[in-house]
Amino acid sequence: MVSYGYWILIIGIAVVSWIVQMNLQNKFKKYSKIPTGNGMTGRDVAVKMLQDNGIYDVQVTHTPGQLTDHYNPANKTVNLSEGVYESNSIMAAAVAAHECGHAVQHARMYAPLKMRSALVPIVNFSSSIMTWVLLGGLLMVNTFPQLLWAGIILFAMTTLFSFITLPVEINASKRALVWLSSSGITNSYNHSQAEDALRSAAYTYVVAALSSLATLIYYISIALGRRN
Repeated sequence: MVSYGYWILIIGIAVVSWIVQMNLQNKFKKYSKIPTGNGMTGRDVAVKMLQDNGIYDVQVTHTPGQLTDHYNPANKTVNLSEGVYESNSIMAAAVAAHECGHAVQHARMYAPLKMRSALVPIVNFSSSIMTWVLLGGLLMVNTFPQLLWAGIILFAMTTLFSFITLPVEINASKRALVWLSSSGITNSYNHSQAEDALRSAAYTYVVAALSSLATLIYYISIALGRRN
């Protein structure tokens, strides 16, 4: 049997995850209403940061949705969401600079980013079959325990990916904040707001990693518990 402690841990992390997501959305709404003062849109900020770092082969594009901003190293594009691309808010500037931070990491061959990119095909494959392997393993835990362990290995890859993502995201935010300040995009008044926005976004990755780890421990406890 799985200890109630594991259920409490998983439920606790789920609640924290919801709180963090709500906090991020509230920060997004709040800082999206505060202009940077220079009139630069998220796209303008992204283009300038790339150029200031000597990067001219990365395209800044528009992607639908909210909080869907991302950098794609495969085709070298900084993809900014609807609330960032054309907005001149402090939130848009912070998010755009953060995504360009990934482009700078790519150009500088930042080791954790290279490691994460190398894991993408493995994680994509693991994610595509992991649910079914784990389900089959749970159903046949007493007759074919090896299947559950196979599912655990697949899930462990996604957990590893989550933890490797942490330094990648934190470093991108640090690069963004340093550049925002040095370039004059932010000032003594609104720099702390940009920092708060990116910190709130970073919390989502921390919670996701911890949630993945807790779930991994849960599956391992089931596999080990069958022996008792």
